[in-house]
Amino acid sequence: MLEIAIPALFAVFVWWFSTGLILLLDNLPRTTFRWSLLISSLIGAAALVGLVGSAPVDTVGGAYCGFACALLVWGWHELSFLTGWITGPRRRASPPGASHWLRFVHAVQAILWHELAIIVIGLAIVALTWGEPNQVGTWTFLVLWIMRTSAKLNLYLGVRNLSEEFLPPHLKYMASFFRKRPMNLLFPVSVTASTAVAVLMVQAALAPWASDAETVGLTLAATMLGLAILEHWLLVLPIPATALWRWAMRQPGPEDATSAQEPLAHAR
Repeated sequence: MLEIAIPALFAVFVWWFSTGLILLLDNLPRTTFRWSLLISSLIGAAALVGLVGSAPVDTVGGAYCGFACALLVWGWHELSFLTGWITGPRRRASPPGASHWLRFVHAVQAILWHELAIIVIGLAIVALTWGEPNQVGTWTFLVLWIMRTSAKLNLYLGVRNLSEEFLPPHLKYMASFFRKRPMNLLFPVSVTASTAVAVLMVQAALAPWASDAETVGLTLAATMLGLAILEHWLLVLPIPATALWRWAMRQPGPEDATSAQEPLAHAR
């Protein structure tokens, strides 16, 4: 079982630490954002090269490399969004009393450039690794993309825990696109479908005909999918997700308060 346990534990640790690191960088003074983005951009570009280089390598090491490179590319996207560098054309809250359709349009406008950037990079990864034996990096990026899109839709439709604490002051207007409800109709579909896929991936990883590289690669991707499912459950369960990354978060100072672009206008 070590062939399953080791990559699973590795994926859990990398997920926890990388998420905390992004939150830590985003909670530093805004004067540091330029350097954080410059360094993360260089790392993201190198990770893309690593994805292309590892795609033909059908080994355990190649699986770990593809997985790590996909996470680094995804981390660049997350940091570029949370620092406010790549978001969307709308940078203000949706007005109180806006209709559901108008609030949806505003929400799309607020994240449009970010989503388009993910689509472009995702298609580039698929194209660059197409037909190669090592698809772990592509699987990982697609899992992150699909599950993060699902989480955003669930936040828009309404969940118990909005996790507004993760929004930095300069993105507090994003909370106006969320809705607080016990649950929404999309949530059980999201969780059920993703859980079914995760089970199939684990079964494929445990299949007797799977090679060591396939077992490790499928375990890494399935673990990330399982963690994304856990994040979905944290949206509706009375459990504070912030406790996992308290070490990476700080209380906003006076300079942060003045940097917020406008007061929140929550849609309830």
